[in-house]
Amino acid sequence: MEQTSYSRKGQANMNEGRIVKVSGPLVVAEGMSEAKMYDVVRVGEARLVGEIIEMRGDRASIQVYEETAGIGPGDPVISTGEPLSVELGPGLIESIYDGIQRPLSVLKEKSGDRIQRGVEAPGIDRERIWHFAPRVKKGDKVGPGDILGVVQETSVVEHRIMVPPGIEGIVEEVFSGDARVTDTVAKIKTTAGLKEISMLQRWPVRRGRPYREKLAPVEPLITGQRVIDTFFPVAKGGTACVPGPFGSGKTIIQHQLARWADADIIVYIGCGERGNEMTEVLMDFPELTDPRTGEPLMKRTVLVANTSDMPVAAREASVYTGITIAEYFRDMGYSVALMADSTSRWAEALREISGRLEEMPGEEGYPAYLGSRAAEFYERAGRVKCLGRGEGDGDRIGTLTVVGAVSPPGGDLSEPVTQATLRIVKVFWGLDDALAARRHFPAINWLTSYSLYLDRLEEYARAHVSEEWGELRAEAMKILQEEAELEEIVRLVGIDALSTRDRLTLETAKSIREDFLHQNAYHEVDTYTSQMKQYRMLKAIMEFHHRALAAIEAGAPLAPILELPVRESIARMKYVPESEPERFTQIMQEIASQVASVGGAGGEEVA
Repeated sequence: MEQTSYSRKGQANMNEGRIVKVSGPLVVAEGMSEAKMYDVVRVGEARLVGEIIEMRGDRASIQVYEETAGIGPGDPVISTGEPLSVELGPGLIESIYDGIQRPLSVLKEKSGDRIQRGVEAPGIDRERIWHFAPRVKKGDKVGPGDILGVVQETSVVEHRIMVPPGIEGIVEEVFSGDARVTDTVAKIKTTAGLKEISMLQRWPVRRGRPYREKLAPVEPLITGQRVIDTFFPVAKGGTACVPGPFGSGKTIIQHQLARWADADIIVYIGCGERGNEMTEVLMDFPELTDPRTGEPLMKRTVLVANTSDMPVAAREASVYTGITIAEYFRDMGYSVALMADSTSRWAEALREISGRLEEMPGEEGYPAYLGSRAAEFYERAGRVKCLGRGEGDGDRIGTLTVVGAVSPPGGDLSEPVTQATLRIVKVFWGLDDALAARRHFPAINWLTSYSLYLDRLEEYARAHVSEEWGELRAEAMKILQEEAELEEIVRLVGIDALSTRDRLTLETAKSIREDFLHQNAYHEVDTYTSQMKQYRMLKAIMEFHHRALAAIEAGAPLAPILELPVRESIARMKYVPESEPERFTQIMQEIASQVASVGGAGGEEVA
């Protein structure tokens, strides 16, 4: 869209009112009859940034995104006539923004280590020069979403300059060469006249960007985390939530996803998290090496940082800022993964603002519209046919996957934010502090977690991994569930009450937990496991189970089977490099020969 597409230029853009009430981040101003809901306003002499969230007559309730100390009745409030919007164009990648898209590096230059109130900074650098390479020529017919040209934004991201929504016509002129984001790169003759297009767009954060059609997700987002990819996968264009108590590893999981997920672009939103956690992200991400390209991970990452000591209202804006940027890259045809840590802090911001508006509270003080607001956010994920043409005039497909962390107080998953999220998302990775206390990471509880994408992704797994993937996974999960039942019996009457077959089930479940599900994020080999290696690992564990079971049923004792040297090889499978698949063939042969050596029918082929 054009820079001014959403500005109501015919109205009083400089509509001015006066403050009548200040309640923390909530300011009430009168004389705002010309203003509209969600207009951005400037509050007080310091020109603090705010947004209108309620209108009653000529009174506007405004949530201010900065500290309101020193603001009082009688101070001016000026409406800009525009909704809260983000700037979209070359320069987004590698940027670190606050909740309302002010670059933190620029804010530091202007105000030092502590952000001063009223500091203004454009989201995208106006002076930086980019090389624009056109993809259209004079006389071409173009429409919304068509790619006018490209800019090599970083060494790994090609930024595609698209025709803004709402513009269609014939290319009259196209530029080639070095330009700033505000320079005109194309002129399009439309029915409404000649439109000049620059590389810079603006888009209201609360409005989802348009697309032609939403498609069903058919491909998994490979994360390299075995418990996720094998048992609880998320689809590209899907939604997932990671609820868990303090210290259970939510942030580590999100870091792993950001680093290893096979997405083209990563958008990471730190929403109201502790400052030291966000500092760790800001310090680590620029130093992490992208395993896909060998370049720094920041070369395809955008960070939105909004720590818990920043004004509470800005938390509410930060998730919309992040997802609008993510949608923009989705529209280019990229696979985008968005991590929001944590949506609980966002919901707390909603609760605080709602309380100051004196709205009727819902459960635990959260506003009654908590569920609908959460749904609006997660529903912006998806796999879509983008506006415009793809390669060879075909469809351009983009995906946006949203993973939200939830921080329930005391780990209580029955609290409103978790429950509202579970009604929306299709993947639930339930973190367990008991697992974390046993140093089992990722601490995802396999008995409470689920993925509703399993059936839809089954075809992909059969085609790209193995025909028996689904059966293998189902059998392993059944053994883990049987383990939970058998442990109840052991606690009551002791392990001696179990049959030999049940004892083998417990041993196999232990192997699945310790040798497969447990993963070391800091080990250079174990930190990431491809789908094929995951299959080979699980196949080896289940092969040992089948052969041991057959040997036991043929009369072989259990103890010598459990003491076989091959069990050490199974335990160390996770450290076998991806480049040595033949090692798994050797392990399978060792299983067959060693179990057969114990006696019974263990050496025979077992279905």
